[in-house]
Amino acid sequence: MKNTIAAAVALVMTTAVVYAQKVSVDSDPAAPFASFRTYAWADGTPASNSLNEERIHSGVDARLTARGLAMNTTTPDLIVATHVTTSEKQELVVNGFGPGPWWGGGTPQVETYIEGTLIVDLYDARTKKMVWRGVATATASDKPSKNASKINKALDKMFEKLPIGAVATSGH
Repeated sequence: MKNTIAAAVALVMTTAVVYAQKVSVDSDPAAPFASFRTYAWADGTPASNSLNEERIHSGVDARLTARGLAMNTTTPDLIVATHVTTSEKQELVVNGFGPGPWWGGGTPQVETYIEGTLIVDLYDARTKKMVWRGVATATASDKPSKNASKINKALDKMFEKLPIGAVATSGH
């Protein structure tokens, strides 16, 4: 039974990686954001689903381009890395009428879900210091289209707060 549950969780983690809606951003106020013009990618922690990894990279590329940055793999100003992690979470939920068993016979149940985190890090290529980080956390969906939407919403919220270039809408 335990192996069956573990296999089911592994399947969900593989097919429905999590992205989005609780978003926070932090940056180094002393970083020379006005001087950043180019970027290149570095290895991070990839999503377990390569389609989602591609969606993340394409989304970051689009938002950096909208901010006036260009890809330059030989002499970049910024280094970009993304990290995706997932973890199993549990929540106590009361089913039935009322807020608990004493109100009309509600039945408490433990529900298990997958929570994921998407992190986008920007490093100053010259100093190797982190200058900006966006973090998004949400629950996974078993529908790829919902996860793709969560990726775009998370990236939109993150990049609204990037102090480079004009605020641009991604159109996603």
